Amino acid sequence: MGIGQFAYASNSNRFLAVPALDRQAFAVVGVPFDGAVTHRPGARFGPQEIRRASLMLCDGLHPLFGVSPINDLGDALDMRLPNAASLCAVREQIQAQAAVLMAQHHCVFLGGDHSVTLALLRAARAQHGDLALLHFDAHCDTWQDHFGEPSGHGTWTYEAITEGLVSPQHTVQIGLRSGGERSVREYVQDQGGLIFTARQLRGLDGAALQPVVAEIVQRIGQRPCYLSLDIDCLDPAFAPGTGTPEPGGLSSSQMLTFLEELAPLNLIAMDCVEVAPAYDHAELTSNAAATLVWTYLCGQLAKRWKGRPDRAA
Repeated sequence: MGIGQFAYASNSNRFLAVPALDRQAFAVVGVPFDGAVTHRPGARFGPQEIRRASLMLCDGLHPLFGVSPINDLGDALDMRLPNAASLCAVREQIQAQAAVLMAQHHCVFLGGDHSVTLALLRAARAQHGDLALLHFDAHCDTWQDHFGEPSGHGTWTYEAITEGLVSPQHTVQIGLRSGGERSVREYVQDQGGLIFTARQLRGLDGAALQPVVAEIVQRIGQRPCYLSLDIDCLDPAFAPGTGTPEPGGLSSSQMLTFLEELAPLNLIAMDCVEVAPAYDHAELTSNAAATLVWTYLCGQLAKRWKGRPDRAA
């Protein structure tokens, strides 16, 4: 019986069918909260669907990095969160649980709606100091309110900058394309950061993306960097299962190129959010999310194992 078959039978509720989190270097953590969405709910069910989709990846090496994260990864399962509580109270719980995990592991968080990222950044800032932010999204998430509510899944980037959690000059947004006021859409750029819209990236992939990658690497350098990936950065053709789909987005191929080429950055944590399985088709969205998370993990492991062929499997 192969590794994947055995693991599927015994640990089918964990990412890549890995063991429960113990002392592994890397951790996958579910953040099943979607109480701050403004359109279609359901992202609270994203973590388990991403885990389910990951099972087909659990018995092979990454085709570029030549590694598998299975031996260095544990699954902490889902945070215990009350979806009926206030956003402020939920964020406090997320931050407290994330702080404990981040102190011991390199974490990948599976959302959940994008409001959870603010709490994760608060925990990361307390541990690593001033952060860079790499933000893939269809939306700028720099609104100052949500239909009169002071905070939501579209305000967290604005809040992170105004709270001093991330350096605005080292904040990079990729894939933006939704409508909005100019002051909101270009807020990060006005604060000194970088924005690469989906329109700017049309038709670019592989070698054609290298100038964009080089500019991002030069801007962020080796500052500790948090990566936040809203699955709606992908075009709905590649990820229909999300709460606020926006046509005209990135392809899966473009997103994989970014994750592969930006792996050398000093990335300290990642989240993948806004996977809403109820609106998915043929598991396109959960498969994309699982592959993107797997690619991120393999890229980070390859850095740690560089020059150690004994750890390639």
